[in-house]
Amino acid sequence: QVQLVESGGGLVQAGGSLRLSCAASGSIFSINAVGWYRQAPGKQRELVATITRDGTTDYAGSMKGRFTISRDNAKNTVYLQMNSLKAEDTAVYYCYARVVVTTSGLEYGYWGPGTQVTVSS
Repeated sequence: QVQLVESGGGLVQAGGSLRLSCAASGSIFSINAVGWYRQAPGKQRELVATITRDGTTDYAGSMKGRFTISRDNAKNTVYLQMNSLKAEDTAVYYCYARVVVTTSGLEYGYWGPGTQVTVSS
């Protein structure tokens, strides 16, 4: 069993910054690719950024230059630093991780419950 928990969300003014964390726990052998996604009210969930185990990153177009994804493999934690926030960044932010579990050695995908980010204009 693997659990992901996001934290760091909250209310911030436009132009401000937030740092989200996604901490994984449980029967983890290794964590491979991890992604941050977000879902605004009435919209589909969209990809924000991804990071591979070796640290290769990729970003959705509108997030490039403002958001930075990083990870600490020793802590089984992935971060999303969000700068120059805009009202349109308001959403629930989720992390998704591909995890190799100790029980079987197989890789599964897991979602966290999400953390709310609200940017006031």
